Amino acid sequence: MYLIGSGAGFSGDRVDAAIPVVEAMAARRLGGAIIFETIGERTLALGQLAKRENPEAGYEPLLAAFLSPILKSAVEAGIVIVGNFGCANPRAAAAVVRSIARQERVSRLRVAIVEGDDVAGKIDLAKQPVWEDDRGLPPAKGALISANAYIGARPIAAAISAGAQVVIAGRVADPSLALGPLVAHFGWDWHDHDLIAAGTLVGHLLECGAQVTGGYFADPGFKDVPRPEAIGFPIAEVAADGSFVLTKPEGTGGLVDQRTVKEQLLYEIHDPASYLTPDVTLDITEVTLAEAGPDRVAVRGARGRAAPSTLKATAGFAGDWLGEAEISYAGPNAFARARLAADIIEKRLVLRGLDLRRRIDVIGATSAFDSDDGGLLDPLADLAAEDLRVRMSVSGDDKAKIEKALQEVTALYCCGPAGGGGVRTRMHARIRTLSYLIPRDLAPTRFVFDEASS
Repeated sequence: MYLIGSGAGFSGDRVDAAIPVVEAMAARRLGGAIIFETIGERTLALGQLAKRENPEAGYEPLLAAFLSPILKSAVEAGIVIVGNFGCANPRAAAAVVRSIARQERVSRLRVAIVEGDDVAGKIDLAKQPVWEDDRGLPPAKGALISANAYIGARPIAAAISAGAQVVIAGRVADPSLALGPLVAHFGWDWHDHDLIAAGTLVGHLLECGAQVTGGYFADPGFKDVPRPEAIGFPIAEVAADGSFVLTKPEGTGGLVDQRTVKEQLLYEIHDPASYLTPDVTLDITEVTLAEAGPDRVAVRGARGRAAPSTLKATAGFAGDWLGEAEISYAGPNAFARARLAADIIEKRLVLRGLDLRRRIDVIGATSAFDSDDGGLLDPLADLAAEDLRVRMSVSGDDKAKIEKALQEVTALYCCGPAGGGGVRTRMHARIRTLSYLIPRDLAPTRFVFDEASS
């Protein structure tokens, strides 16, 4: 049996979640691995922008907070740490890990860096086909910020087999973070597609952290989750044949049952028979789940076929400017006053010639479901006492026009309906992403040991 735990499911996840996971794994004296998945589609572009400002930045901002509490105990228990928290600067992330090791008096730590995902400047994206889900989008016009291929588990497995205790990567595909340690431990053949598919399924269920243990699941009275404030992150107990049991640390909040596992099982999978990854094409149509005790679900039946011939590569481009402004109205007749405020904003933008893409919502009055023209607001004219918030969003290439539009919401303090307050405005440059399909040989991968490792 081999244990794989999850320490994070996205950039910004709970920084103390890995502590009970490592404690539970260490108590069983089986070693294993803990994975940290911290990259989203725009994370790498943000990392590249941070790296431009500071060559020592560009990695996961919470890296030290994630690893400081668990590095020493994980190393002592033989638990390998694997994460894509290197983001746009894995070598700088390695320096942070070395610093933590010195503080925690962890000597001779072997840190490996996975390379090959960053393809910016190495390929001509204009000559590559756009990924199917993005083909209906307009072409990007802004400057290229980042371009990264979703690489697989092979360099992770090779690094661990060579003795790495911490493996730092950039844009490794999420399930590959778990597959790498499994291949290194069990010695699975990369051509045994069913075993590689089973390991990929382990990674898929772990990749979003608490989503499989009750996070993003609770609906009071329908789907109750015990102690979500202390939700336990998942641990997979994996057998050599690829079957596994999904559980969580004893005494933590959350829950693991067939419902939570099924929700995560289907998460982001558009074709259950052909989930494409860099390592294998996963087929979950024959996967079975069975309760194996409290907070324990047994999973088996993953099937696999050869991996696709291409890799997905996501590029980040400089986009336009987005401005947002909000103001609140409360009490009797609040809805009428909120609608008047929205009408004033719209007319002021026209009067000032601010031809921006825009949307104005009354939050709390079906705004989340309304059309861009606000057509659903009319039937709500009989609303009486409410607590509502008017939100305007505007976008365009002209930063000065965005600033002028935001000022119009601020001006509602004295120029708008009665009782408006709590104005907040913000503006930021947006990142546009497009994904492509590239030949595998355009993104060769390898691992290197950090020469300065303790």
